Amino acid sequence: MTKKEKIGLFFGSFNPIHIGHMILANFFAEHTDLDKVRLVVTPQNPHKQRQNLLEDYHRLYIARLAAEPYPKIEVSTVEFDLPQPNYTIITLSHLSDMEPGKEFVLLMGEDNLVSLPKWRNYEKILENYHIYVYPRKVPVDSPLKDHPRVFYLETAPIIEISASQIRKDILEGKNVRPLLPPEVYKYIREMNFYKS
Repeated sequence: MTKKEKIGLFFGSFNPIHIGHMILANFFAEHTDLDKVRLVVTPQNPHKQRQNLLEDYHRLYIARLAAEPYPKIEVSTVEFDLPQPNYTIITLSHLSDMEPGKEFVLLMGEDNLVSLPKWRNYEKILENYHIYVYPRKVPVDSPLKDHPRVFYLETAPIIEISASQIRKDILEGKNVRPLLPPEVYKYIREMNFYKS
């Protein structure tokens, strides 16, 4: 029996995608047993407001710009065609049905692991999928930490860059060039995004 290709799914609004996202995606692609990492651009996260959210196609475009130099990182539009708001279990089930030759792994920060019991059908996620967890600056204890399908990657870099802070900085006229992949920075600047 051939080994299934193992794909890590890194979900996000990516509003905007920044170097922290890329550092983590690349870490998972290069330092784990994953064959690839997919950045899953989420049109509507049920736990977030749409306020200040760039149009879906702009966020998709900048994610593709950011991922282009990385052969093991790809961008997915799967949630664009699913009912909104997007629920992770629906996306995972859809992908497993559409691509039975692949094994999907959920990638998340330990803060998300703490809130996982609030997610729709989270038990089903834990039954059917592995979760790779990256640390946060302030460790958060989760009752799911010792679950057999949850794997902590203690060596993953701790990234403290936030998309909301980047948006605030752009609005205030601060220089965010070091926080964004060069092509993403260029596009956001040309399009005057987050200025109002």
